[in-house]
Formats: sequence, C-alpha cells, structure tokens
Amino acid sequence: MKLDVVISGVGGQGSILASRALAGAAMANGLNVLTSEVIGMAQREGPVTSHIRIGNDLCGALIPDHEADFLIGLELSETVRSLGKLKPGGTVITSEMAIIPVSVQLGLSKYDRETYKRHIREQVKKAVFLDLETLSHLAGNPRAGNVIIMGAFSTCPGLPLQPEQLLRSFLQLVPEKYKDINAHAFEIGRRAMEAS
Repeated sequence: MKLDVVISGVGGQGSILASRALAGAAMANGLNVLTSEVIGMAQREGPVTSHIRIGNDLCGALIPDHEADFLIGLELSETVRSLGKLKPGGTVITSEMAIIPVSVQLGLSKYDRETYKRHIREQVKKAVFLDLETLSHLAGNPRAGNVIIMGAFSTCPGLPLQPEQLLRSFLQLVPEKYKDINAHAFEIGRRAMEAS
C-alpha cells in the first residue's frame, strides 16, 4: 500500500497543520510516513506545499512529478501550480478561494479564477471544487478551511485510515477551546464532499 498526497496553499491557511494531522493519523494507524514541507515566504502569504507519503518502500519524502494520488488545494492558483505532481487518474480537491497577490492588486498581473478552474478541469478527470469561504462561515470560523477540506478528503475511497482517525489527529493538534469548532468544520467538509 502506498498513498502520496500533496497539500498546497499559502501561508496562514493551515496547510502545515493539515499535513501534520494526516501524517499523525497514519502513524497512529501503524503506517510508515514521510513528510516534507516547503514554506518559503509563508508569513507573507507565500506558497506553502506539503508532501505526505504513506506506505511501505518509500524512497524519499518528496513526491516525484506525476505520482501524487491526491492534490489538496487551499488556494486556487496554488492548486494550479501543483498540478504537475498529480498522477494520471489522481484526484484534486480544491478550494475555489482566491487570495489575490500584491502584483494583481497593483495591476501588474491578472488573477482569472474561471481560467484556473477550467484549466484544472481540462487536466484532471476527478476534480472537486469547494467553496471554503462559505463553508468556513457555516462552521463559525473563517479560518477553518483546512479542517473542512480534510474532512472532505476523508470521504475518499481507498484511504488507509478512517475519517474519525484523521479527525482525532486534528483535535490533538489544536487548543481545547477550538476542538468543538474543528469537529464541526470536519463534518461540514464530509457533508460537502458527499453532496458534490
């Protein structure tokens, strides 16, 4: 068994927490795990990419191009940037959320959300787009997108762990006062995926 997952986003979205929760759940289930994180200018909303490799006979923590089973994107343009990691037949679960870069705000470049979505659909057979902004407000916390998208991911068939194991791993990583809202957000993600 082998599972390769790439999580992409920008600094401040919680992609590192999501990757650590997934790795922790897999290890708690007795599985071998290797991880790698590229955080760059994370504190300035720069790209953040995590690689999580689960299974036997793993060779290095970085997922080679065209080998990831899943690409989980917390920001639309970062999902597009990471598409080259996805294997043929792999699955994309991405937010429709756009975090507009400074260059766009200054008029030096453009951010065309519909073009990015169309490109993903053209490149990938199985792509799920989630409105994390709306779902986060339903969860009661605008910063809950990472938990929501991992709740959605937990419904995918063939994963080597149960949804409750992933949720438990998340809850071990957050302060006590945020546990209920994170559990609620995770369930919202599961329901959103099942409805898509």
